[in-house]
Amino acid sequence: MNIALENGENLFYVKKGGGEHVLLLIHGNMASSAQWDLLLEEIDPAFTVYAVDLRGYGQSSYDQPINSIKDFSEDIKQFVDQLDLQKFYIMGWSNGGGVAMQFASDYPDHIQKILLLSSMSTRGYPAFNTDGERIHFREQLIEDPGLNMMLDAQRTNNQAFFRAAMDQVLYSVNQPNEEWYRKYLTSATQQRNIIDAAYAANRFNISTVSNGVIDGTGEVSNIQAPILVIWGENDLIVSEEMMMEIMEDLKEAGIDFHYAPISAGHALLIDNLEAVLQETYRFLNIKG
Repeated sequence: MNIALENGENLFYVKKGGGEHVLLLIHGNMASSAQWDLLLEEIDPAFTVYAVDLRGYGQSSYDQPINSIKDFSEDIKQFVDQLDLQKFYIMGWSNGGGVAMQFASDYPDHIQKILLLSSMSTRGYPAFNTDGERIHFREQLIEDPGLNMMLDAQRTNNQAFFRAAMDQVLYSVNQPNEEWYRKYLTSATQQRNIIDAAYAANRFNISTVSNGVIDGTGEVSNIQAPILVIWGENDLIVSEEMMMEIMEDLKEAGIDFHYAPISAGHALLIDNLEAVLQETYRFLNIKG
């Protein structure tokens, strides 16, 4: 299904009907709503679930380039307003965790509880050049050889390139079956905002300290909802240091949070869906 936003963009989404507990799912980078398929299949029928493709991902439009994670947050606000979603839980995976936190900061009255799955930090997801130095400017990203290889692979629909990269860092613990993998590879090649998304993640910082590129906005203090932080102990994409940054910033802001490391890599739903659901039900006080 598609929703036309007031800003002219169109967001694709999947809905699974269910009970009174409304859950909004925000995917990560090189992904789309397709990556939530296993959770949508297995989640308790007490939930009504919405999984959206962010602007520039999956089947959503990308007419206006994004400059910040806040742009995604504004899209989500228009999206939930169109659906008349007043109060809901929000779950963000990887970069989607940053979008979830930004939205919860911008519109705290909408959010009941927040669930972060191997999320990027409250201080963003850093981008480095080939010499291991932190990138500061968009021009440096445009010149980055690794990102240009990804852009070339997208232009040629080189799914073998993405599969090799995913096998190494995303599916380092377990691989999805071939049917799921084909869908996930399609999501990777559909992304149209690689440079913009990397730039936005690198500059995202709602903490009260500098992340080495930009000073924190302090917006983390606007978040009012309790937060569950789930992290895969074998994650090769999001480090434990990032989890510590999140918890340090949440603690400083006086936000109620719970940390749940589980046996998984970055692809938590492939590696250990049972543990993700178990922690989710416990946090939301749902029997499951």
